[in-house]
Amino acid sequence: MPIYQAPVDDAQFLLNDVFHIERYDNLPGFSDASPDVLAAVLEEAGKFCQEVLAPLNRIGDVEGCTHHADGSVTTPKGFKDAFKRLVDGGWIGISCPTEFGGQGLPTAMTQLVSEFLCSANMSFAMYSGLTQGAIAALYVHGSDAQKKAYLPNMIAGHWTGTMNLTEPHCGTDLGLLRTKAAPQADGSYEITGTKIFISAGEHDLAENIVHLVLARIEGAPEGVRGISLFVVPKFLSNGDGSLGPRNGVSCGSIEEKMGIHANSTCVMNFDGATGWLMGEANRGLNAMFVMMNEARLGVGVQGLAMSEVAYQNAAAYAKDRLQGRAISGTKFPQKAADPIIVHPDVRRSLMTIKAFNEAARALVMWTALKADVARRADDDKARMSAEDHMGLLTPVIKGVLTDQGFANAVAAQQVYGGHGYIAEHGMEQFVRDARIAMIYEGANGIQGLDLVGRKLGKDGGRAVMAFFNEVQGYIKDHAGSEALKAYVEPLGAALGHLQQATMWFMQNAPAKPDNAGAGGTDYMHLFGLVALGYMWCRMVEAAQAKLAAGADGAAARLNAKLVTGRFFMERVLPETAAHLARIKTGAASTMELPAEAF
Repeated sequence: MPIYQAPVDDAQFLLNDVFHIERYDNLPGFSDASPDVLAAVLEEAGKFCQEVLAPLNRIGDVEGCTHHADGSVTTPKGFKDAFKRLVDGGWIGISCPTEFGGQGLPTAMTQLVSEFLCSANMSFAMYSGLTQGAIAALYVHGSDAQKKAYLPNMIAGHWTGTMNLTEPHCGTDLGLLRTKAAPQADGSYEITGTKIFISAGEHDLAENIVHLVLARIEGAPEGVRGISLFVVPKFLSNGDGSLGPRNGVSCGSIEEKMGIHANSTCVMNFDGATGWLMGEANRGLNAMFVMMNEARLGVGVQGLAMSEVAYQNAAAYAKDRLQGRAISGTKFPQKAADPIIVHPDVRRSLMTIKAFNEAARALVMWTALKADVARRADDDKARMSAEDHMGLLTPVIKGVLTDQGFANAVAAQQVYGGHGYIAEHGMEQFVRDARIAMIYEGANGIQGLDLVGRKLGKDGGRAVMAFFNEVQGYIKDHAGSEALKAYVEPLGAALGHLQQATMWFMQNAPAKPDNAGAGGTDYMHLFGLVALGYMWCRMVEAAQAKLAAGADGAAARLNAKLVTGRFFMERVLPETAAHLARIKTGAASTMELPAEAF
């Protein structure tokens, strides 16, 4: 059976030593987040994930969800009790506003706990993860009455939430959307249409499910300018807040999927369902983008989470599996063979995954703290800067962390050899579960296009220039440090590649937009490598400082940081040169063949 140990120590190192969370004490909720409180939260979350959720992961994969003739869905054995324990622990609302029953803790805590949940049981984590996205959209764009009606129950976990965008003929191109909304005399709307691929669309874990649904009001303009967002609950509410009659929304079927079998991915039928407009008419995408951005960051965390749990199992297997002798000479003469951890190629795989995981966790943490500044700071300039960061980094985190998370799950599976292909070891499930993260919430090619086509030039390039200035400033400030030289110099070279690629797009994409399309994915990964390299510099700096101060019993772990960071700089970061070379070739050979030649 697969193992999982929540990386609590690493999370605390990031919070306390790298990002110095105490510096955010001026923000609401942070003053209550003392190191002791944060440690207790992370320890309890890790314990819950390890002891309750991880043992259910294989069960859920084998059993899956069951769709019944009446449209109801039953989740796998043990999920209902586990969800009750999640709710009783208050895990859904740890970063939600206290005015609606949340704990108001930093968003960074939600992202860390989300990683733990997804590593332990990704299918299970999606039920609460989508709810948190719906909560965010309602909090920003919902009316006061809608917030009062839905947020307390959703934050408490009594009700869950979903996002309904995709239709059978309409995925990324939402302008083709056909679901209709007919105005009613009482101010509500009658929603009619079919949505597909709706994660957690129907289940038996909560009393009610609050669907956020994109639809077109009768007579609205064609295209994306005529789309509105509606709140459509599974059960309508009575005047006293109790549950009333069943609404006209039902699950037509559950999709048969490659992975995440224990999450009910539904075809949802809206047959004259009662819904209420959320936000302004014909501006539904503005409201839905709040949830989509939350979801994209959450999916990025899924990529990291699957990489982490796959790595932990592969590393444990490599230390135990005996096979051959080390090419540099026998290391364990008392054994029949050496464990495969002695082989350089096995170590190459493990070090590549380890180096990614630790930097990716830091990148998520950095961005989560920016989210708190954007939502909680009083200073307009600070909020704008934080929002710029989130807008720029969201496609990078979603695209890079899920692409690499899947690649890492495959690499970890490879460490097992033939045993990795056999279900009992759990590695093939990690590969299958990780694959979806590259596809949903905007396939990763779309993330590259979003980054190059929208984010680079937004507000005159303000966000990307701020990123360049921060990284360049760090390099300049530490250029004289001999201790950081092996880290800062490679980062400087990689940043130069990113700046060259950015300039190339500015000069070559406006006249030939296909150049941007052909280079978007490479640029996204180039950007991601630089961001991860910057995280490694900051982690190494913090580790060196803590070692100099006595290490507080963590010398071995901190020294491992220094080596892992050096490996990233030597063996991973140089890939920026290849990405730059590919970008500079443009789109000519990519677009030259006629369609019939494929």
